[in-house]
Amino acid sequence: MKMPQLLVLLLTALMHTADGFPTDRRSRDKHASWDDVNVVAHGLLQLGQGLKEHVDKTKVQMRDVNAKLKTLNGTVAELERRQWEQDEALKAKSKEVEERERLAAELAEEARVKVEEVKKQSQDVHSRMDRLEEKVDEVLKEPTLDSNNSDHTGVPFIQRLMAAQNRRIDQLVEKIKQQQDKLEKQSLHLQTLQSKVAHKRVKSHRRRDEETALRGEGEQSEDTSGLASDCHDLFVRGQRASGVYTIRPESSQPLNVLCEMTSEGGWTVIQKRLDGSQSFNQLWESYKRGFGSLNGDFWLGLENIHSLSKQGQYVLQVELSDWTGQQLPPTRYRFQLDGEEKKFSLHLQQESSSEVQQTVMTTGASGVPFSTADRDNDLASDINCAQLLSGGWWFSSCGESNLNGRFPRRPSLLRQQQSRRQGMFWASTNGKKNSVKTSLLKIAPATVKQ
Repeated sequence: MKMPQLLVLLLTALMHTADGFPTDRRSRDKHASWDDVNVVAHGLLQLGQGLKEHVDKTKVQMRDVNAKLKTLNGTVAELERRQWEQDEALKAKSKEVEERERLAAELAEEARVKVEEVKKQSQDVHSRMDRLEEKVDEVLKEPTLDSNNSDHTGVPFIQRLMAAQNRRIDQLVEKIKQQQDKLEKQSLHLQTLQSKVAHKRVKSHRRRDEETALRGEGEQSEDTSGLASDCHDLFVRGQRASGVYTIRPESSQPLNVLCEMTSEGGWTVIQKRLDGSQSFNQLWESYKRGFGSLNGDFWLGLENIHSLSKQGQYVLQVELSDWTGQQLPPTRYRFQLDGEEKKFSLHLQQESSSEVQQTVMTTGASGVPFSTADRDNDLASDINCAQLLSGGWWFSSCGESNLNGRFPRRPSLLRQQQSRRQGMFWASTNGKKNSVKTSLLKIAPATVKQ
């Protein structure tokens, strides 16, 4: 029986007992009996026993509550300690990331200075070559003097002059090679630091997300589903300024691209060579991922080009200029690029609307696979065209075209047979090979007009 009900019952019994007692002392003494007294005493004993049990039970409950409060206070203190440790760790990681970024910036600046030094040395070599050619021409034009001076004005003098200049050129070339080796080492070190910084950032963001989840504060992740699929998609959405944008082709990761906006649509640039600031003598993995700077010379990457081309019907436009400064008429092709499982084979069909037919690249129905020095996929059976000509390209043979060849610094170097073969060139319909100074390859959906 619960304590309130027991108290009510005892009070009721006491009231009835009191009512049964007469007011007169004699009547009380006459009618009072020991049974009534026993009943009251027994009720009081039950009441005391019930109160004692209730007090004992309350004490037990209070001990349980105190124990749970102590446990909760310990848990809260532990969570606060862990939160403080995580905040301190994040601060330390942030300082480390900032230090690595500063070091990476210093290395990048050092690499830029080295590149400028190499460019200056290269220009010095070219200027010396030009002066040598002028001296040789002057000597050849001078009339031969008497026999006593024939050793100084004839062929032996020219040979000695050429030998001295060649030794000087060899020394400069050796210095340039040493500088290039240093630059490559600095570049590798810089790439390693950049990858470490990116890894630290990923770990820092992941830890921050975990802490946010522990605190119950859901953090909205960046939504990339609204990115355009290519530069023409940006044009359709109202973008009219050329420049670097972030896009996301279907079933692919987001990537940065250079967009060229025209009055008719948006073109995605896949290759640009304007000043020779980027070496295109790369191996398979580099051509697969892409290299260079979108603000300078670059190759977008075979995987990225394949991600774009598999979205539908695309056209490729080739824009070239020669060393006379003449801009050659652009050429357009129906364009498709297979994946790596098919060696990034290229399928081209030249559009008949071009006024001047120029064979920059030709492919058959099965396409032409991409080839590099370490992946000999060209159609020539007895030679590796990429090793012979430099760079990576869709070589059906070694003599048709190569827009990823070496970039000659000066036109005078084109007179050398080896440099001419390893440089950028294309062949017209009459079979004549033409040296190229600049090239631009861009793609767009087939619906875009020229």
